[in-house]
Amino acid sequence: MNSPNGNSSGSARIQNSGSDDPLLDQRKQKRMLSNRESARRSRMRKQKHVDDLMAQINRHKVDNKEIITTLKLTSQQFVQVEAENYILRAQIGELSQRLNSLDEIISFMNYGGTSNSICMSNGKSGMIEVDFGQYEFFNNQGGNMMYMNQQPIMHGFC
Repeated sequence: MNSPNGNSSGSARIQNSGSDDPLLDQRKQKRMLSNRESARRSRMRKQKHVDDLMAQINRHKVDNKEIITTLKLTSQQFVQVEAENYILRAQIGELSQRLNSLDEIISFMNYGGTSNSICMSNGKSGMIEVDFGQYEFFNNQGGNMMYMNQQPIMHGFC
């Protein structure tokens, strides 16, 4: 299959045919031109695809930055709300203890307060004795708790 000049018989035929038949040369030229144009279009499609992918990457980078910014802001707001909730829960506990103490005082004064002192829970582990005789407010009311109920409860802690 090898020709005497070292080329394969197919390539020798193409080289030989170029000089033998002008119609064959014209077809070969046309095919080569068509292949070049096809390769050029293929390179252009590939380049357009790469450009589209790069644009998509840039859009995703912008979107990611916006998401990260939003996430940071939301996290900061969460921490603030969590701190506020902690404070409010602590205030609920303190106010509940104060309300229970006031309920005990009112109950004692309305249902059998014959002495000027009572024992009540201190909210921890024991009882405390409260002597109301030392407070002018309780002595001047004559056991009438209606006056006490008309007073607003002020914000503040014992």
